[in-house]
Amino acid sequence: MSNGPTNVSRETSSRVPGMLDGSPFDAEDFGRTPFGSISADTPIAAEAQRASQVLHPAAMNIPRPREQRIITIANQKGGVGKTTTAVNLAAALAVQGMTVLVIDLDPQGNASTALGVEHHSGVPSSYELLLGEIPVKDTIQQSPHNERLLCIPATIDLAGAEIELVSMVAREGRLKSSIEQANLAGYDIDYVMIDCPPSLGLLTVNALVAAKEVLIPIQCEYYALEGVGQLLRNIGLVQSHLNPHLHVSTVILTMYDGRTKLADQVAEEVRGHFGDVVLKAVIPRSVKVSEAPGYGMTVLDYDPGSRGAMSYLDAGREMAARTVGAAPETGLVAAVPIATEGDEVNEERGR
Repeated sequence: MSNGPTNVSRETSSRVPGMLDGSPFDAEDFGRTPFGSISADTPIAAEAQRASQVLHPAAMNIPRPREQRIITIANQKGGVGKTTTAVNLAAALAVQGMTVLVIDLDPQGNASTALGVEHHSGVPSSYELLLGEIPVKDTIQQSPHNERLLCIPATIDLAGAEIELVSMVAREGRLKSSIEQANLAGYDIDYVMIDCPPSLGLLTVNALVAAKEVLIPIQCEYYALEGVGQLLRNIGLVQSHLNPHLHVSTVILTMYDGRTKLADQVAEEVRGHFGDVVLKAVIPRSVKVSEAPGYGMTVLDYDPGSRGAMSYLDAGREMAARTVGAAPETGLVAAVPIATEGDEVNEERGR
């Protein structure tokens, strides 16, 4: 395998055996079915088999949601993988046939970078959308890597939106009305993923009001749960006063390092707090995941055979298969009860 970063797409790949001459990759060259269990004896063959799952998306099938799922990815603690999770989960759903819209509400515009869309000053963005200056159809861009992956980018102008929204009427619900317009504009969107800034200001409140579900990424590090209690209280306030349908539907563990006891301890503690809403799929600490945005790609486009790519693919499948409110015995997820002030999360889970 090459030591340097390699630009990998779904069409061609220099990392996948059997495609060096430009011919289509055939997993059966390794004596196994394209999507069966890995039976190759070498790491290269195993990676090639994993890559084939992304390079041949027609063989993958996940159920379409009964109605559009709007999911806000939130955690006011920085560096936990919010943006990375938003773009890679979106890519994982898109490569499996879903139409996904990513709304970048972070002034840094990292989600826009990872999806390969323009987000320099002057580009129609979520800033103008929140202020009501332009319709939603003028802000949506298509990712160059997947026709089913759409993005409303963020520019640096969004940094001033917090102040400008303060004096506006219905300031907390401006994003919600814009998303409703997206359907009227003729987009048949299955999933809306909203990437929030690492704060609990008006931008995050707009995202929480617009969504029905909250996905919380939690880093497998010592300070993992710090601030999550405050986030849950804020979600509870939004639920009580602005959006009664809001609930925490998913928690995902990120930056997991299986070589350390700490990662296992954090994972165990998170599962103890949140129970069945924690995805079984865990996102490992991966160089490929970190490198991909530098090339304007998600990890599924940058290196589809990497373990990071396959972890997000598994997480996307698991999330798509879950139905909020289903009985526990079905294996599907129920919503996390929001802890009221003074309550402990583990008491709410009935520990």
